[in-house]
Amino acid sequence: MNMPILLVVIVAVAAWAAIAYNRLVTLKNRTDESWSDIDVQLKRRYDLIPNLVNTVKGYAAHESGVFEKVTEARTRAMAAGDAHAKMEAENALSGTLKSLFAVAENYPELKANENFLELQRELSDTENKIQSARRFYNANVRDLDTMIESFPTNIAASMFSFRKRDFFELEEEAAKKPVEVSF
Repeated sequence: MNMPILLVVIVAVAAWAAIAYNRLVTLKNRTDESWSDIDVQLKRRYDLIPNLVNTVKGYAAHESGVFEKVTEARTRAMAAGDAHAKMEAENALSGTLKSLFAVAENYPELKANENFLELQRELSDTENKIQSARRFYNANVRDLDTMIESFPTNIAASMFSFRKRDFFELEEEAAKKPVEVSF
């Protein structure tokens, strides 16, 4: 091989590697940003839960088992680290919130309480925002994972240690029965 052809090949491979790397970095950063959107909404949800529990407690003090389960699930969800652990903890928290709202249905005067209704509205709004942020995150994960798996970008992804991400999904049961927050 003569020198100019070798130089052109080396420059072409280096340019391709730079373009692939930059595209992977862009997708990784979008995925990280969309995860932070989920995290913001989850924190908002965590802040609403103690107020909701306390409001329901005022009407249904003898339902302490439900309150403890909600509080424990909230604590586990707040402490969860990676996306997979967070997903499992959030599914458990959603299940305990369903129990809390089931208890609330037995107390008509609670369902008429303005504070409870406002917390209910805020939680419903937050749940919708979590779903929207989750869809955005999953779209970014899909794009990143596709790029990481696609040839020839998979070579650059492997060279630069890019890793696939987990989708943030609801359990099948949770997806069929969303948290009920309206009466």
